[in-house]
Amino acid sequence: MSDPQTSIDDLLYHDEEAPPRERRAPGRVRSWLTALALAAAGTAAVLFGLRMFSLTVPVEAVFAGCLALVVLRRTVRSVAAPPPVKLRRVGSDPEDGSYVFGSEDGLREAVGRWERRLRAGQGDAARFAEVTLPVLGELVDERLRHRYGLTRATDPQRAREICGDELWNFLNTPARRKPSAKDCAVFVSQLEMI
Repeated sequence: MSDPQTSIDDLLYHDEEAPPRERRAPGRVRSWLTALALAAAGTAAVLFGLRMFSLTVPVEAVFAGCLALVVLRRTVRSVAAPPPVKLRRVGSDPEDGSYVFGSEDGLREAVGRWERRLRAGQGDAARFAEVTLPVLGELVDERLRHRYGLTRATDPQRAREICGDELWNFLNTPARRKPSAKDCAVFVSQLEMI
């Protein structure tokens, strides 16, 4: 379980391998010389195979066919779709028996961490106040930061006006009981309106 005081930046951080070094794109002349060399090698191989069976075909026709194949291959490679994201099994969630998958996608991992933290507060009121409420507070702060350039800590008066008294009290008053589904729906709709 992650630390309840983890910031949203920590949640969205994804430790990746070093980015692959970009290969310098070959120049046009070099690219065409390589294509011509590949076509010449293909022509030689095809002519050798044809000569083994005592067949004759004009060299120019074979070379043109091989060059067309090389150019077609390069064109198809340049418009190819990126490879799909590969998922790997990280573990399972013992509470509901679902599998938790990891991937090279940092956003997917961050959303998974948020989901686990929000699910952890489903038990009692103390657990809800300890785990889930800070996460909801971070969501509110993030919405305030993106839309208005402030947080609950930097400008509490303005943040309270934007959030409304109900949502503000919910986030800043320790809960004696876990809120009902109806209350949560109201708070979520208020959060979405920020």
